[in-house]
Amino acid sequence: MDILKKINEDLVASMKSKEEGSALRTTTLRMIKSAIKNVEIAKRGKGKLTEEDILGVLSTMVKQRKESAEQYQKANRNDLAEKENKEISIIQEYLPKQLTPEELDEIIKSAIKETGVSGMKEMGKLMKELMPRVKGKADGKLVNQRIKEILGKIG
Repeated sequence: MDILKKINEDLVASMKSKEEGSALRTTTLRMIKSAIKNVEIAKRGKGKLTEEDILGVLSTMVKQRKESAEQYQKANRNDLAEKENKEISIIQEYLPKQLTPEELDEIIKSAIKETGVSGMKEMGKLMKELMPRVKGKADGKLVNQRIKEILGKIG
């Protein structure tokens, strides 16, 4: 199903819902729609947003909230950190299933073989090849960390 269509349907359902927590869900879904609309406006004239573009927006939103939650926890504002974490779980409902560490390692090793990368100096080349494959399915920081560990064993 089209991600944007699902978000719209869920937003309507959330606005009609009287369940506890539906206000946060409604607010989060509205933020998602707003972020997507902003990217659409920025891209004006260059065609319609693709599913990949929308996944990129959602991934960025998750990343921003993880960083905010970390900062709130450092400042002992667990109430705000908890709110950020709830928003993350709502946003992640629209992202593809996250890769397991084993699946990610397999994709990395496959990309290393395909690109012929032999050491840390060529990490950029490997990242360029790898990121489109894992977009929305794995956090960039985690991918970077796993690549360093795997390349460290090689060279």
